Amino acid sequence: MIAYLMNYLKEKKILILGFGREGKSTYNLIREHLSEKDLTIADMKENFENDYDFLVKDNHAKFISGKKYLDNLNDYDLIIKSPGIAFNTIDVDNIKTKITSQMELFLEFFNNFTIGITGTKGKSTTSSLIYKVIKDFGKDTYLLGNIGKPIFEVLDEINENQIVVLEMSSHQLEFMKKSPNIALLLNIFEEHLDHYRSFQGYIDAKCSIFRNQNENDFFIYNGDNENVMKNIGTLKQNNVFVSINEENYNKKLDERNQNEHVCYLKDGYVYYDGEKIYSENEERNLKGTYNLNNIMFVLSVCKILNIDLSSAAKSISEFKTLPHRLEYAGTFDGVSYYDNSIATIPMATIEAVKALKNVNTLIIGGMDRGIDYEHFIKFLKDSSCKNIICMPKTGYDIFDEFASKNGNEINKLAKELKTENHNFYKAETMEEAVSIAKKVTEKNSICLLSPAAASYGFFKNFEEKGDLFKKLIEIK
Repeated sequence: MIAYLMNYLKEKKILILGFGREGKSTYNLIREHLSEKDLTIADMKENFENDYDFLVKDNHAKFISGKKYLDNLNDYDLIIKSPGIAFNTIDVDNIKTKITSQMELFLEFFNNFTIGITGTKGKSTTSSLIYKVIKDFGKDTYLLGNIGKPIFEVLDEINENQIVVLEMSSHQLEFMKKSPNIALLLNIFEEHLDHYRSFQGYIDAKCSIFRNQNENDFFIYNGDNENVMKNIGTLKQNNVFVSINEENYNKKLDERNQNEHVCYLKDGYVYYDGEKIYSENEERNLKGTYNLNNIMFVLSVCKILNIDLSSAAKSISEFKTLPHRLEYAGTFDGVSYYDNSIATIPMATIEAVKALKNVNTLIIGGMDRGIDYEHFIKFLKDSSCKNIICMPKTGYDIFDEFASKNGNEINKLAKELKTENHNFYKAETMEEAVSIAKKVTEKNSICLLSPAAASYGFFKNFEEKGDLFKKLIEIK
């Protein structure tokens, strides 16, 4: 299959856009098979090529670096773009057909049966669980995409008979002109508004996961998510409507056509087209209704692939929570700590609090990306979380909002706020936040880190934030 890809690339005028890990793997794969192919590499870092001896010695490579690295994109036949590069400041209408990625090239030139998973939240857990279920059932499978190594680093490890499970981020999907054989759209909420010109741009990127499917493919989608339902349009493929809302699934059961299936939750059981397939009381480590919803997507895949449901239930029960995703981090001095640093939007934090039920202390706050927090503030006001520890920047804004609503003149130096049902604290650092949590959290209750905001600007990523939290809770 690599031969077909290289045959396609050899006559193209190629720009490798972005020279992080994915960009390097693109360069390495091309050089391995087309050693004298002329390439241009562009990256926002000034003189990035000087950091790599192999680039300096490459007589068939040209470099564009610094502020003008996005200029003159129309000069190329093919732009192999790294996912993290945002085009929200430039007009790309004339070059959309030229933009590609490792993910798209894999779907185009490799014959594997593919299952793609996207959603604002839940895609890593769902992708990993699908991989485990398929593997435990004895089918040859491989997990790729937004989880783990760049695709071009592992092409030699993949054989064409494997089912490839792909976690697909909005950045990977943004310019996709190919779709997987089975596409899962878990949910869409406000997220990554710093990367797109509008929320609709983010929605459109997510919807690319199914828009290039054909009538032989399957699309599994969340029938309870308003942003999904408003944007799916008329579907041409086989599809599965997943719902835990009785009004929604009853309406779909009444109106569906012969190509539509319905997976729904009723009286404590998951049904698929009227067949009882799973009990919500089955033993599982994945807590909460939102995780049960993810499991319903997994079970829908099982029905499509004819995977034994008893085998799937066993795999689901054995599945361990991924790091930083409502991860139990230990009990110290009578307090149970949970790391949910993956929660970069309000809805993820709301669902985490609902899932754990006994949250006495909640640590929130991070980078402000323009997300609307009005609904989240109302949730906090009505919640049973006694202590809310607020970190910059969004946490401070929420603290100030509660101060103003309680008739307190906002004092930028104030670090504590007492209301009728809650205690609010400002913490500048994670060290300070954990120190406060240890002092105020009641015994036999839970302290939850669930930021409802991105970590960037304060931490390298959510993993770094969660790792520090877990380290600090163990220190006496």
